[in-house]
Amino acid sequence: MHVNHDQDAGAAEPIAFDDFLRVDIRIGTIVEAEPFPEARKPAFKLKIDFGPAIGIRKSSAQIVARYALEDLPGRQVAAVVNFPPRQIGKFMSEVLTLGFADEAGEVILFAPDSAVPDGSRLF
Repeated sequence: MHVNHDQDAGAAEPIAFDDFLRVDIRIGTIVEAEPFPEARKPAFKLKIDFGPAIGIRKSSAQIVARYALEDLPGRQVAAVVNFPPRQIGKFMSEVLTLGFADEAGEVILFAPDSAVPDGSRLF
C-alpha cells in the first residue's frame, strides 16, 4: 500500500463514515524506545501502552530525524491498532504509529495537545 505524503495532493476519494469507524485509532504512551539498526530506512522500535483493554504493542517508527531516543518514553502517540501485524526484518510491528510529514518530508508524531487516558479512541 502506497501512502501519499505530498501535502499538495488533493483529498482522497470520499468514503462512508462507517469506513472511517473501521479504522481503530488509539492513544498510547511510549514505554520503551530502542534503536533499530537493521531497518532498511532509519527507524526506532517502540513499545506503546494502550491501556488495560489493548495492552502494550510494538511499532517500528521512521522518526529518527526529528526525535531523540531518550525523549520518546512518556510521550503519547496515536496509532492504528487494528491492522494485522507486519514483519519488518526480524521485528514484528503490531500497530501503525501515526504522523505527518514536515516541509523536509520527516515524520512529526501525531498526538493530543493535552494528556488523555491511554486507549482513548479517535472519533
